[in-house]
Amino acid sequence: MSLYIPVFLIVLAFLAIFFKANFVLILTYLLLGVYFVGRWWGSRALKEVAGQREVPSHVFFGEKISIKLIIRNKSFLPVVWLQLHESFPVELRTNLRSLVEVISLRPKAVETYSYQLEGRKRGVYPIGPLFLSSGDIFGLSEPETRQIPADFLIVYPKIIPLVKVNLPSRSPMGTLRHHQPIYEDPTRVRGKRDYVSGDSLRNIDWKASASSGRLQVKIFEPSIALETAIFLNLNSEDYERHSRIDASELAIIVSASLANWIIQKKQSVGLFTNGIEPVLLEPVKSPSLVSGLPFQNPLPIPPRRGQSHLMSILEVLARVQVAETYPLTKTIFNETSNLAWGTTLLVITPKVDDAIFESLFHADRAGLKTVLIPCGPVIGVDGIRKRADYFGFPFFQVFNERDLDMWRN
Repeated sequence: MSLYIPVFLIVLAFLAIFFKANFVLILTYLLLGVYFVGRWWGSRALKEVAGQREVPSHVFFGEKISIKLIIRNKSFLPVVWLQLHESFPVELRTNLRSLVEVISLRPKAVETYSYQLEGRKRGVYPIGPLFLSSGDIFGLSEPETRQIPADFLIVYPKIIPLVKVNLPSRSPMGTLRHHQPIYEDPTRVRGKRDYVSGDSLRNIDWKASASSGRLQVKIFEPSIALETAIFLNLNSEDYERHSRIDASELAIIVSASLANWIIQKKQSVGLFTNGIEPVLLEPVKSPSLVSGLPFQNPLPIPPRRGQSHLMSILEVLARVQVAETYPLTKTIFNETSNLAWGTTLLVITPKVDDAIFESLFHADRAGLKTVLIPCGPVIGVDGIRKRADYFGFPFFQVFNERDLDMWRN
């Protein structure tokens, strides 16, 4: 319709000139001026409007967050009318479906809007995009629209606080003493003795030697440092179709809760999974997040300590998804060769077949300790339990979140 208005006004101007209708001619000139000035003004003013979104990059499960939207007019021209349309994911909505406002902005004016979201489901979500629309005051031309790209918000998975995890002796219970003297810990000194030929000069206690008049050598307490590696199976082929979503989410909750408990005990933990995660691209101009982005397998996270390392694990667990990928045995085979002797493997999977038992048996012979944690409805669980007992693998089935109570008391 906006294309017909200037054509109509120009034709009207020619008719007014031909019939020498001065009043109509002046009115036509006035309308043409209003149309073109209004269109230029609306387009120019919209280009000078900036939108900024203040949103945290990460939130914990169940946490409420406030999003602040700042609209700034950088021009000396006022914006007669401006429509804001901010969209956000349904999984995070509280009481708003979207933010829609129509405002006017004075020259150099700044307007701020706030709304709340809640991290009710783990994942990676786009906040936005923000659509800005404006036009001339008379509505003679079609409104123009600009788009402010979306920002990503990562919701960490749910963490269930654990108190006492009954894992075997080689589980992450601290740096334990060891009966073999080849695993001496230089931080654990239990005494001193006289120097004998063959002792390392680095172990000489010079202060004790000076006071006694004889060379004294430190005696270290044998110990071994223990590590834990979580192997999370997210291959969709191993999940029952009717319980795939719930069982995979349960497996991720168990992984996050165990990783949190291990880090709180100041021990090392790593994460290895065969799931996939979206590759975040910036800027993002589509309100659809996952469907429009490419995917990749998460990089392995070797065992480390510390809170920052836990955040890295939780971020992967927030982004990762169940998909048709490759068997967990491939992940176990590729990664166990890089783990230290004595590492405990926490194998979290919905299915335990002959191939997994075989890969874990070889890992056990290589000096690694295995703990089997089937999640969700598992077919033939009694038979799996018997085979796990035969191989000496501790077995903990987690059918739902309530089963984690065994580690909360």
